[in-house]
Order: sequence, then C-alpha cells, then structure tokens
Amino acid sequence: MDRIRAIAALGALAQETRLELYRLLVACGPEGLPAGIIAKRLGVHPSSLSFHLAQLVHCGLIAQRRRSRQLLYSAEYGTMNALLAYLTENCCGRDGAASRPLCNPAAAVADSQPKTTAA
Repeated sequence: MDRIRAIAALGALAQETRLELYRLLVACGPEGLPAGIIAKRLGVHPSSLSFHLAQLVHCGLIAQRRRSRQLLYSAEYGTMNALLAYLTENCCGRDGAASRPLCNPAAAVADSQPKTTAA
C-alpha cells in the first residue's frame, strides 16, 4: 500500500459511523451483510448509510456485491492487511516482513471447526 491509499483509508475511518460500520463488517466475516441489516444494527438512516458505505467502497476497505435485489457489503481483508502492514512496516526498526499482521477470516473459520480424527 502506498501513502496516498493509506491516507484515503485512514481518512474514511476517521468518522464515528464509518469506523463502527467497518468494525461490524470485519466482525461478520467474508459473507458480509445486506445494507438494510447494517442500517438496523447501527441505527443509521438508509440515506446516511449509503453515503458512509460509498466512502468505504471508494477507498477499497469494503466491497459491494449484488445478490438478487439486495446489496451486500463485506470487508476487504486484503486492503485491511495492507493498511496494517503499511502502518507497522518499520515497527521497532525491524524489517517489515517479520512484523506484518495478517487477518485471514477463512482460516479463522477453519480453525473454529471441530477437528475429526480417524479411528
């Protein structure tokens, strides 16, 4: 991630509703949520929510996709990880590769599944 994209992402998150919205989408995983459910959970009017969603889509922190008549929104974990890596790139003076945080929701789901063993 370059400086311009990092500034855009941080600027988008520097607003209470958008930060709360982004954290909600990160927590719900790659499936995402329909706009109507997001509005209810956050207690935000749909017109206001549309503005905040557009800001997060524009900077690449969330994705929008259509399922039938619904618009679904989900966190872009790759962008989130790139932003975290950019912010921690030179943490403690070390090479950034060793200290980069990763968030892989698919792995988290796999880790939470019960393990089966052969008898």
